[in-house]
Amino acid sequence: MIKRHLPYEGLLHEVVEHNGVLYIGGIVPEDTSLDMSGQAKDVLTQLTQLLKTLGSDPANVLQVTIYMTDLKEKAEFNAVWKSHFAEVHLPACAAIGVADLGPGVKLEMTAIAAAQ
Repeated sequence: MIKRHLPYEGLLHEVVEHNGVLYIGGIVPEDTSLDMSGQAKDVLTQLTQLLKTLGSDPANVLQVTIYMTDLKEKAEFNAVWKSHFAEVHLPACAAIGVADLGPGVKLEMTAIAAAQ
């Protein structure tokens, strides 16, 4: 069964659930005036809130794709990333450099997580 969840406040895309797996569309920072660390915290907080709303949590995140406009800022992102996830629950991830994500947007994330 495929279940489509309506957009959560702050997200641009909906979440699709299939066979107990959540496919989460692009999450961008709400405050684009922040530096990379601030935008990373913003996006990871949104992800956590969304997961909780759907009955899941960050420990259930399986895979994340991070789109970044400047891969030179990856170390700043990684510092926030490591503080957000417990080491035993680090999901598989990939960072991809992109030319543009919109005015002031430094990163966008998609994720795949277990529903429970």
